Amino acid sequence: MRVSLPHVLSVWQRNFAMYRRTWKLNLLPNFFEPVLYLLAIGIGVGSYISEMGGTSYVAFLAPGLVTVAAMNGASFEVTYNTFVRLNFEKTYESMLTTPVQAEDLLFGEVLWAVTRSSIYGGAFFIVLIAMGLAPFPYALLAIPVIPLTGLLFASIGIAFSLRIQTIDLFSFYFTMFLTPLFLFSDIFFPLEERLSGAWLWVAELLPLLHPVRLSRAAFHGEFSAALWWDFAYIALLSLVLLYVAAGTVRRRLTT
Repeated sequence: MRVSLPHVLSVWQRNFAMYRRTWKLNLLPNFFEPVLYLLAIGIGVGSYISEMGGTSYVAFLAPGLVTVAAMNGASFEVTYNTFVRLNFEKTYESMLTTPVQAEDLLFGEVLWAVTRSSIYGGAFFIVLIAMGLAPFPYALLAIPVIPLTGLLFASIGIAFSLRIQTIDLFSFYFTMFLTPLFLFSDIFFPLEERLSGAWLWVAELLPLLHPVRLSRAAFHGEFSAALWWDFAYIALLSLVLLYVAAGTVRRRLTT
């Protein structure tokens, strides 16, 4: 696999230039979703729950919703946008008439998706600071988790997008994959208090669980050696999926 950093950055720059034209329309829907969950569930339902995980319910929700914002930012970029550029606009075919190679396209798209996830996650993090839900200074350690979450879900999403033939399959991706992750990844309730031992092992396979756990550990200032497993999971799964995606994009664009 040969990747040129200048070419990767040129793909990123192209996407950034396009995003500058429509950033308000793109940012607001994805940004407000976790904010609305925080207000409706954290403040609404939280008023009936004295505490969760040793803290107020709204404070329990906050770290997980940071990762949700990052997940959404990356996922929307590498699903619908990537599919349209690949199959309808033929943007990638045009780029290949330049020195840019298929692998450069892939990593440029992933880098841009990580950037978008950082924008959404970072903006939501600022909201939490304004609401007093990001305890200083420990919560600052959650900032690196935002791009890590973006990398993970950019890798998952682009590997999926490069293999499907119809855009309608994204409804399954969001409804049958991302939504269950959102609901059952330690965001709304502690999994270890509600699931048996066998189901807890199954839960370890859920991609969103690991950035949620890292983010919550940072917010609460509670660190343990077990968190290295979460880092390893994110890194290894991202690398494997990017390797698979590199082979797929090479076949689709050069054959």
